[in-house]
Amino acid sequence: MDRTKNMQSLLTEIKNLQNNKELQETITKQLEEFSAFKNKPKEAWFSELCFCILAANAKSRTSWNIQQELQYEGFVTKSQEELAEVILRNKHRFHNNKAKYIAHARQYRDIKSITINLIKEVGEKGAREWLSRNIEGFGMKEASHFLRNTGAKTLAIVDRHVLNILLEHQLVKEKPHTLTRAYYLMIEETFEQIGKEIQMTQAELDMYLWYMKTGEVLK
Repeated sequence: MDRTKNMQSLLTEIKNLQNNKELQETITKQLEEFSAFKNKPKEAWFSELCFCILAANAKSRTSWNIQQELQYEGFVTKSQEELAEVILRNKHRFHNNKAKYIAHARQYRDIKSITINLIKEVGEKGAREWLSRNIEGFGMKEASHFLRNTGAKTLAIVDRHVLNILLEHQLVKEKPHTLTRAYYLMIEETFEQIGKEIQMTQAELDMYLWYMKTGEVLK
């Protein structure tokens, strides 16, 4: 496996996407919205936390629809059973587990202050460690997703789309059944290398990779 050649192939694909001015403008606008999230109230941060709980192992569009329906008030006031009903009605998988995770997350309703303080104290990667260990339904990917959506720039979101891209370019030999922390960090190192080569933050790189596989730009 010629890793250097395969890496260059992926870099070329990303650079070609950068030539799409409409796409570039869309991604830039989305990244600006992420960066501005720090100015939003704590209610918006908690709603985003719930969105990322929903987005794990599910379609982002479906999770976004549920977030728009429930919003902060629904996430914090509906019973676990009512949450499950809304999630199921939107044809989302694992409705009972997702409702349980959201109910558990209510103890962190001021996740804005918690996250900002964590980043100040231990950096974005340290904040990810805390979130992945304390938020039920969160692993490394979900914690990275939440932090990216609220302004973090240094974290890779290693989901099935990213892993498929690596497989297609023969940068990994196989897609693991379980994405362990060690394997996640190894994949992140690969994307940090790509980001340096192409002068992109991990947040921006993820947007291009997501578009490469889905044809959409979503949060």
